[in-house]
Amino acid sequence: MGCREVLPKRQMLRVVRTAEGVRVDPTGKLAGRGAYLHDSRECWQRGLRGALANALKAELTAEDRVQLEIFMNTLPAETNKVNHVNE
Repeated sequence: MGCREVLPKRQMLRVVRTAEGVRVDPTGKLAGRGAYLHDSRECWQRGLRGALANALKAELTAEDRVQLEIFMNTLPAETNKVNHVNE
C-alpha cells in the first residue's frame, strides 16, 4: 500500500483500525478495517505520510502514529524482494 507494489497479502504486514486505535495485526485475523504494508521501513514511511490513514478511513492519532513508528523502526530499511526475470 505504501509503495503500491502488489504482493500476496500473506507476504505483507496488516495494520488494522480497531475501537482501541490502529494496531499492527501479525495474525491477519483481528476484526476491523485493515490495510497491508511491506515489511520494509521505506514502505511504512510512505504509508504514514497519508496513504495508510486513507486506506483505514481514519485519522491517525498521535498515539497511533507513535506506536506504528516504533514498530516501523524494527523493520529492515529495504525488503528482500526477489526479482524474477523471464528467460
